[in-house]
Amino acid sequence: MKQLLMGNEAIALGAIRAGIGFASGYPGTPSTEILETLAKNNDGSFYIEWSVNEKCALETAAGAAFTGVRALVTMKQVGLNAASDPLMSLNYVGVKGGMVVVVADDPGPISSQTEQDTRHFGIYAKLAVFDPSSPEEAYKMIADAFELSERIGRPVLFRPTTRICHGRASVEILQKSETRRLVKIGFLTNRDTGGIADGGTSHPSRVIFPRLAFQQKSVIESTLKQLSNELSEYPANAIEGNGKLGIACGGVSYAYVKEACRGEHCSPDNNSVPAGAHCAPLHKLLKISAYPFPQKKALEFLDGLEKVLVIEELDPVIERELVYLCGFHHLDVEILGKHSGHIQNAGELSPDIVKSAVLIFLGLQDDTLVNKGFSEPEAVPELPVRPPVLCAGCPHRAAFFAVKEACLNPRTNSDVKHKAVYSGDIGCYTLGNAKPLEMVDTCLCMGAGITIAQGLHRAEPDTYHFSFIGDSTFFHSGITGIINAVYNQTDIIVVILDNSTTAMTGGQPHPSTGRTLMNTDSPKVSIYDIVKACGVSKLIRCNPFEVDKAINAVKSMLDEKGVRVILFEAPCIAVSKNSDKYTVNSEKCTGCGICVRKLGCPAVTLADKKALIDADSCTGCGVCANICKFNAINVGDDVHSVPSI
Repeated sequence: MKQLLMGNEAIALGAIRAGIGFASGYPGTPSTEILETLAKNNDGSFYIEWSVNEKCALETAAGAAFTGVRALVTMKQVGLNAASDPLMSLNYVGVKGGMVVVVADDPGPISSQTEQDTRHFGIYAKLAVFDPSSPEEAYKMIADAFELSERIGRPVLFRPTTRICHGRASVEILQKSETRRLVKIGFLTNRDTGGIADGGTSHPSRVIFPRLAFQQKSVIESTLKQLSNELSEYPANAIEGNGKLGIACGGVSYAYVKEACRGEHCSPDNNSVPAGAHCAPLHKLLKISAYPFPQKKALEFLDGLEKVLVIEELDPVIERELVYLCGFHHLDVEILGKHSGHIQNAGELSPDIVKSAVLIFLGLQDDTLVNKGFSEPEAVPELPVRPPVLCAGCPHRAAFFAVKEACLNPRTNSDVKHKAVYSGDIGCYTLGNAKPLEMVDTCLCMGAGITIAQGLHRAEPDTYHFSFIGDSTFFHSGITGIINAVYNQTDIIVVILDNSTTAMTGGQPHPSTGRTLMNTDSPKVSIYDIVKACGVSKLIRCNPFEVDKAINAVKSMLDEKGVRVILFEAPCIAVSKNSDKYTVNSEKCTGCGICVRKLGCPAVTLADKKALIDADSCTGCGVCANICKFNAINVGDDVHSVPSI
């Protein structure tokens, strides 16, 4: 049976086939759909959870893996930064059940703070890494990852990239793996038998002492060397074709190379071309999909070559390994890639970029493209630049507006603000940096808005320091920042934006929503009670859509001292929206533009010097009506509103 699957769906179904007993993670694009697919297909045979952050997710999975259960952890590449502390140590104490840490890399980056290549982390942490080149390969490879982890008694990394995670392919659904672990070993049995892996050094428990780390370091190095030899025989690390020119690649870049090399002799698999077509010289192709780097396979590939073009995302990992091998073995092979400038060293690759690089490397001229079946894309107009914006009716916009209005000069009521700096965080509300709000001055990583504000205050104590953080991010890494501020008696104003969901990644539940990924009810963890228990000097909760009350709440904080917290509570429009539709009375509207100039709501525009509300976009939040000085915006019908389609 075949199914059309997204790559993340394929990974999830492959993990079920491999017999997982535990799954955890924290939502983050492009990894989110893995756990969501697992939840939809859970027949009760495994436990699954959204953890409050990646560190918790990895540590809970490690506990399950200590008992012999196969455990899966998911996150995006920046999430691995948060989980790196336990992962580094876990490689030394080991696991008994297979444990796979799926880290979805985001070349571009498309939806992340940074470009990171998790293959480097595998080298740094001395872990095996699997790098699938397609959804079909990911489906099968995840089982290989579990089996390897279980055999060597250590966690392994599984590194799909955005185009693998979100690409779709027809995947053959296979029977559950015969090596599936049906029963757990149990921690006590595991402890009594000792040993990180079969044949490994025994120890009475999984407690990481310095002496254990010292002993295990040599075992880890020996295991990596052995794996390099074994992975040279792994089918996903393959050599295709022959010739004097070589192309080395991995991950989705392999698919791009295969697409670029469609002609006979140009393609290692000798796809057919029209009769009489001009063909490229023969060449060799190396595909690397599993690490530690398979040196024997690479040396076999380099044999007889004159030049090699390396195409990979993100960093020159394969390229550096090939350069090292050529130097160590005195091979006269020229390695081209990112270091030589033949491949871009930042940003996401694409089929067109790869095709151009391959054709230049193979010596094909432009006039041969048609003969080889290539066709130049038709010229299309450039798409307009459309920066991301907060949704119409987003409560974060109302909260930003309230803070901005409260910081107007109270004497002149002009646009001259109190001297204030606004530290943001990771979430939808990062978009508050855009005009006309311009309410996010810094954004670094999860939870940093609160702590950065503390450092800013120490350097500039005469300035108001606001920090904005969402509800899910608060649970992820905001609580410690508030405790730190209280402990060190720091004058900051923390604005917690509680919209009752993890909105940016698709509306996943978190501790205050009262639901779990196992589809069970749970006690709602109160953000208000947590903040109160931290001992802040002042705490107010209010609805940001009640504009006047929200502004006054912010004003009441300005002349206070210590850690002041405003908890703005209003649901995301994906959770709940008002059925009312606001319209503009064109006779009352003066065209002052305040509703457009101050809010930036995508549902409100100006036409013929009058305000205009798109009925399809309006979610009935009413903020525009609250700020209109002429009572020109109300619920009801008016000819100057765009009708619903």
